[in-house]
Amino acid sequence: MSDASNENADRLGRYLDRLRQRVPKVSPDEARDMLEDGAVLIDIRESWETGEGTVPGALLIERGMLELDIGQHVPEADRTLILMCAGGDRSAISADALAEMGYANVFNLEGGYNAWRTRGLPSSRPSLLDDAARSRYQRHLAIAEIGEAGQKKLLDSRVFITGAGGLGSPAALYLAAAGVGHITLIDDDVVERSNLQRQILHSDHLVGHAKTESAAQRLHALNPDIDIRTITARLTADNADELLSGHDVVLDGSDNFPTRYLLNDACIRLGLPLVYGAVLRFVGQVAVFHPATSGEACYRCLFPEPPLAEDAPNCAEAGVLGVMPGVIGTLQATETLKLLLGIGQPLVSRLLHFDALAGSFRTTRLVPDPDCPACRHLSKPD
Repeated sequence: MSDASNENADRLGRYLDRLRQRVPKVSPDEARDMLEDGAVLIDIRESWETGEGTVPGALLIERGMLELDIGQHVPEADRTLILMCAGGDRSAISADALAEMGYANVFNLEGGYNAWRTRGLPSSRPSLLDDAARSRYQRHLAIAEIGEAGQKKLLDSRVFITGAGGLGSPAALYLAAAGVGHITLIDDDVVERSNLQRQILHSDHLVGHAKTESAAQRLHALNPDIDIRTITARLTADNADELLSGHDVVLDGSDNFPTRYLLNDACIRLGLPLVYGAVLRFVGQVAVFHPATSGEACYRCLFPEPPLAEDAPNCAEAGVLGVMPGVIGTLQATETLKLLLGIGQPLVSRLLHFDALAGSFRTTRLVPDPDCPACRHLSKPD
């Protein structure tokens, strides 16, 4: 360990020692008796921690939201509060913060939940989902990498989808079905009969209607419990940052280079991951661009300039096999779910190619361009 690391560890240790002397502490047995007399226990651990168990009746307020949310849960400043984390350090800091806010009777559970469980006191697994949600997402709950905490994370997530066309259709359907709780969908086009060969969000009876209107009807019918926000407009340099801000992942379902560059640059400014997809005739490709955290390649590193029109015809000119957007859009949805859940290895700085006629996939490693005008200011890995 470096001298700087040792100094920081010593500084933290001294700070925690002062907190332990300043903040009143209670043992698990004392805490149990206080709870029986009306005290409130607040578990400030992260949701992935409390999924393994907590004290029955505990308020679950994650540390990062404690000061903001405590007032709506416990408005009485004289209420007896017991703060609990895993081992007692984070809850000591939290207890001190609440005392600074004016809560007069705040205690720290010495040893945290680990001590409570070791003592053999009652514990329970909190239910993060209601019965309807547990029924809907039971196949997710059976997956160890997702479970109830992961499903709750999806329900709290926000995804921005550009385009309700060939790629946006399957992506939006599967993200809605998976329980992504907040989906924003932008498109300024109307449904045409020629769309229906591949754009499965839409139906023949809605030809001539806005794609956003058609998409909202279909997605709400699939999962009425999630929030669908539609924007019938074009994404522009003037509105991109405002519209994308506050989302967790941006999914590119566009079909033109200007929009792709616009999304890339906005995502870099906002620090958001961009899930890219493209299709033509019998081939498609998928990638994830997130240079803000990975220091890896962005979309402009892959395509510094738009190719000539004759080298990159659009689907209207060259055609596309109807199932191709389904394959690629579903892969985009898969990458989005991996990013939201923090599982697996997303296709960051890797381009996945699919050739339908050959029935083959191959992956190309993308290298950051040191002269890229969009991401060269970001640190690159050695």
